[in-house]
Amino acid sequence: MNKYHSETGQQSDSLTSKEFEALSSFIYSEVGIKMPAGKKIMLEARLRKRVKELGISSYTEYCKLVLSRESSSSEIFHFIDVVTTNKTDFFREPKQFQFLVENALPELRRLYQVGTENGIRIWSAGCSSGEEAYTLAMVLKDYLRDLSQIRILATDVSTQVLEKALLAIYEEEKVEPVPMEFKKKYLLKSKEKEKKLVRIVPELRRLVEFRRVNFMHDNYEIKELFHAVFCRNVIIYFDRPTQEAIVQKICRSLAKGGYLFIGHSESLFNMDLPLVQVAPSIYRKV
Repeated sequence: MNKYHSETGQQSDSLTSKEFEALSSFIYSEVGIKMPAGKKIMLEARLRKRVKELGISSYTEYCKLVLSRESSSSEIFHFIDVVTTNKTDFFREPKQFQFLVENALPELRRLYQVGTENGIRIWSAGCSSGEEAYTLAMVLKDYLRDLSQIRILATDVSTQVLEKALLAIYEEEKVEPVPMEFKKKYLLKSKEKEKKLVRIVPELRRLVEFRRVNFMHDNYEIKELFHAVFCRNVIIYFDRPTQEAIVQKICRSLAKGGYLFIGHSESLFNMDLPLVQVAPSIYRKV
């Protein structure tokens, strides 16, 4: 019998306040996300399926499993997958992609000969299930034509969403924001029509490298400089000091004159950063 099974085999109904506090402290130390007491019911709901999958009899036993690290790092990754929020869309906040094409890329071409002598490097930080990274691939392919000139790094802390992003298969309703001309060129429909699925074409999938990166680590193990970084609707989940620390580290990987795109609900106001604002939610490194 699994040592985490009780004789009744039934799962306990709720986390105790002490267990919630322990898990929320662990979440903060691991990935920097604050989880106030009001999120207790949400955490229970998200963990319920995982506890059942493992055949564990109670939240108490699951807490021991995660906090003691008895289960090796694999369960830590599963726990992070459960508690992190992953929400994204194709062509989300479309005016930013318009700015990229009409303003940023021409300026980067002047400054770094991007698209002529040199390629362009863009980092999709907090890429979730890949929609942003593949949107960038479509936009850059349409602008530059030459695939050898394009490199996109897409990172997330969740291994689960990275696996989905690498697969690049989406429900048809998810790709509704994609312009029709791009749908025709860059999306493959499933042969099984009843499934209503599409897949990103291989030539675009090859442009994107997916990698796990935890923003709380001191070293992201990213050595190259990027001409633009999209880190949108990511730092909103962190407290203010952590937000500033994360953006400072991102700026180390941003080339001088490069662009940082953040979410419209986020703000870098009064942070000590080597950035100037050039448009709503768009900054440039000085």
